[in-house]
Amino acid sequence: MKLSLCTIVKNEEATLPKCLTSVKDLVDEMVVLDTGSTDRTVEIAQEFGAKVHHFDWCNDFAAARNESLKYAHGDWILVLDADEVLTPEVVPQIKELINGGGNSQPKPYLLMNLIRQEVGAQQSPYSLVSRLFRNQPGIQFERPYHAMIDDSVQRMLQQQSNQWQVGSLMAVAILHEGYQAEAIASRDKLTRARESMESYLAAHPNDAYTCSKLGALYVQMGEIKQGMQLLKLGLAVSTRLESLVLYELHYHLGIAYTRKQKLSKAKAEYEKAIALPILEPIKLGAYNNLGNLLLETGNLTGAIATYQRVLQIDPSLSSAYFNLGIALKEKKQIPLAIAAYQKAIQLNPNYAEAYQNLGVALLKGGNILDGLEAFRRAVSLYEKRKSPAGPALRQSLKDMGFKI
Repeated sequence: MKLSLCTIVKNEEATLPKCLTSVKDLVDEMVVLDTGSTDRTVEIAQEFGAKVHHFDWCNDFAAARNESLKYAHGDWILVLDADEVLTPEVVPQIKELINGGGNSQPKPYLLMNLIRQEVGAQQSPYSLVSRLFRNQPGIQFERPYHAMIDDSVQRMLQQQSNQWQVGSLMAVAILHEGYQAEAIASRDKLTRARESMESYLAAHPNDAYTCSKLGALYVQMGEIKQGMQLLKLGLAVSTRLESLVLYELHYHLGIAYTRKQKLSKAKAEYEKAIALPILEPIKLGAYNNLGNLLLETGNLTGAIATYQRVLQIDPSLSSAYFNLGIALKEKKQIPLAIAAYQKAIQLNPNYAEAYQNLGVALLKGGNILDGLEAFRRAVSLYEKRKSPAGPALRQSLKDMGFKI
C-alpha cells in the first residue's frame, strides 16, 4: 500500500522545507501543486523529489486541492499545507494503517481524522481535520474556503454503508503555525475568508458548516448581531448535524453571548458544547471560556474545577495554570496560586503576566524579595515586547515604595 502527500503552495519557501522533511520518510510520493509562486518554492519542492504541477489560482481552495488529488497515485492520500508538519509520534500509526492495520477491522477505514494543534494557541489549540484518506474516486474537497472532504465521505458511507468506516488517530498528528496572529495579519486571511464564505453561503444558504465558520468570523470581527444570526441559523437548518459542527455553533454562540454580557446564556452554550460526544482536546476552547466565565461571575469553586479539567486533558497549557492561579488567589489559597503561576512559567518562560501575578501572590504570602524578583522579570519581559504594561508596572511598584 502506497501513500501520497498532496499539498498546494504559493510562495512558501520559508515553511515548505519543514513540511516536506516531516513526511519524507513516510510517503511514497510528494505531489506539490503550485498556484503562482515567485520565490524558491518550486525549486525547494523539486529538491525534495516532489512532482510539481501548476494551477491558476481561482480563489477556490477546494478546486486547487481536487486538482492536486488528480496527480496522486498512492492507495492513501495525506494532505498537508506548507505551514504544517507531521509529528513523528503518528508515523508508526499511519504506517500500520496503510499497510493493513485499517483492514483488520470489521469494516476497513475510508478516512482517518487527524488531530491538529495550532502552535502557540492557548485558548482552543486543537481541531480535528480529515486529511488522511483512501484514494477513492468519490472523495473530493468541497467549499472554496475551509475546504473539506467530509460531505463526499458521508455520501460514500451512505451509498456503501457495509463497506467503510471512519476513525480518528488519538495522538496529535499535525502542528500548524498558520493561524498565529502575525501570519493572519500578514496574509489578510480574515478579509479573504469572509469574501469567500459569503459568496458560498449566498449559493448555499442552509449550509450549517459555513454558518458556523462565517458566523464565528463575524463575531471575531465585532459584528456580533450578524454573527449570532448565522450561528442560530446553523443550529436551525438541520437536526442531523455532525457533533463537530454542533460544537462550533454552540462554542461561538457562547463567545457572542459573552461579548454581549449575557453570561447565563453564554454559560448554557458552553455547557452544550462540552456535552457533545467529541474528543476531549477539541473541547478545550469551551472549557477555557466556561472557566473564565465562572471566574468572572464569582463562582471560584466552579472555575477551579473547570481549569483543573482543562489540565487533565492537556497538562502542557501554560494559560490554564495561569487561570487556575488567578482563581486560587481570589479564593485566598495563596500557596496553591503561587505553585500554579510557577508551573505556568515553567511551561512558558516568557510569560510576563504569570510573573506579574506571581509577584502579587508572593507579596500577599509575605515573601517580598522573591515577589520583587518576579516583578523585575515581568517588567523585563514586557519591555522586550514593547508592551505599555512594563512602564505601568514599574510606576505602580514605585508608587508602592518599591524600586526595581
